[in-house]
Amino acid sequence: MKCGDSVTKTYRAYLTLSSLSVFRGILNRSVLKSYLNLLSKSQAEPDEFLSAYGEFYSLLCERNVSGKVAYTVTQAALFDENAFTLAAAGGKADELPDSVLIATKRDCEAILALCSLTADDIINDYSHKDDISEILEKLPKFGLGEPVAEFAGGRIDLSMLADFYKHNGCGMFARYKAFVWRDGDIQPVQHPDRIDMDSFIGYERQRNKIVDNTIAFINGRTCNNCLLYGDMGTGKSSTVKAIANEFRKDGLRVVEMPKERLMDFPLLVDKIAALPMKFIIFIDDLSFQSQDKSYTSLKAVLEGGLAARPDNALIYATSNRRHIIKESWQDRDTDDIHRRDNMQETLSLSDRFGLAVCFSNPDKNEYLDIVTALARKAGITMPEDKLGIKAEQFAIGRGGRSPRCAKQFVEALLVEDSAQN
Repeated sequence: MKCGDSVTKTYRAYLTLSSLSVFRGILNRSVLKSYLNLLSKSQAEPDEFLSAYGEFYSLLCERNVSGKVAYTVTQAALFDENAFTLAAAGGKADELPDSVLIATKRDCEAILALCSLTADDIINDYSHKDDISEILEKLPKFGLGEPVAEFAGGRIDLSMLADFYKHNGCGMFARYKAFVWRDGDIQPVQHPDRIDMDSFIGYERQRNKIVDNTIAFINGRTCNNCLLYGDMGTGKSSTVKAIANEFRKDGLRVVEMPKERLMDFPLLVDKIAALPMKFIIFIDDLSFQSQDKSYTSLKAVLEGGLAARPDNALIYATSNRRHIIKESWQDRDTDDIHRRDNMQETLSLSDRFGLAVCFSNPDKNEYLDIVTALARKAGITMPEDKLGIKAEQFAIGRGGRSPRCAKQFVEALLVEDSAQN
């Protein structure tokens, strides 16, 4: 613990890290937990110290961060969810008590100080180093690298840190942008679809309606839950993903909820209602069988249920059907005394979406315009008349024209061209 009469740098780091308060949650992360354990072994028996050192370095290698410990430590702090980060994400950091702000800055300075502790410091500060010097000399050394930008510069600026959270959210919602509801919890999507608004050709009128609705939502104005319906392959799901990507810098996040888990909606609401970010709850390929009464869960969410959507969430759903519920003539030829009421019940779900936008298959000219634009964007110089003939043949083979069909045709041309070269 001491070199002469002074507390060693390693033990001081251990004491400081152990006393974190506002950012204490980072000690639950595996790298920080292992690091704290290593620092605590500065006076332990050699086997304990060496075991802790080996475990820590092994974990760094496993996470591919053995050369950037400073970045890893400060990134854990940057993506922590605590009283300061939650308040800052909602633009209310200046409303926190002075004591919390002082504790926040003290924690951040302690985390930043840890970024100067080298592997040599830890080894040289070990109390029994003379007994196992030959082993210590051969230990692998981790590298510090640079801390994240918000912790760089050698000093902590809480206003700059607060600005980061205001624009990026906090906790896992700062680290990730897309999520899925799975196993009763919100799980991050590690590799989300990166499609953007520039990827689309055509359907500008439809997308503009959804973009305008999303902007109104972000800005706290009147907006509606949205149903994107129409033919397959027209870009309904891609539109939602692209809008989520476009506005993520404005604090928008998307959580995909499987249709079969709609009964979990109250649980999802509980997890996001108090968060300062805005959420699109995305339900893809929504449809129900006529006898499937689980659609009442969604009806309650859209309007009138006790667990209705919170103010910071909108529901965007896609469907190939305008009326969502699959209905046969047999369903209409019912002996229900109140036949009209039965039909109204069937249609009522889609009517609860305040905004319904239709994506229909393009006509021949629209289809060829999409094909030509995609082909030129991909660097294909085939004459338009020949391109049009081949595109029509491809569409006939696929059972009809659609933007998806156009994209697949252009990709097929690229594969063919690659094979010939």
